[in-house]
Amino acid sequence: MATKKPENMDFESALAELENLVNQLEEGDLSLEQSLKSFERGIQLVRAGQQRLTQAEQQVQVLLQDDEQLVAFTSGQEER
Repeated sequence: MATKKPENMDFESALAELENLVNQLEEGDLSLEQSLKSFERGIQLVRAGQQRLTQAEQQVQVLLQDDEQLVAFTSGQEER
C-alpha cells in the first residue's frame, strides 16, 4: 500500500499515523534505518498538521473579524 503524502491527509488521519509511529519508536524494536525513516515521516506529519492548524486558526480569525462588524440589537434600542 502506498503511503499518502501528509499534505493530502486529513488532520485526524495524520495524527493517528503519527501516534502509531511514536508508539513504534518508543518500543525500540525498529532498526536504525527503520527508526530514521519513521522519524522523517513523523516530522512530515507534524509539519502538515501544524500547517492545517494554522489555516484553521486563520479561518477563525477571519470569522471573528467579520463578527465584530455586526452590531448587537437589544430590545431597548430603536432602529435607525
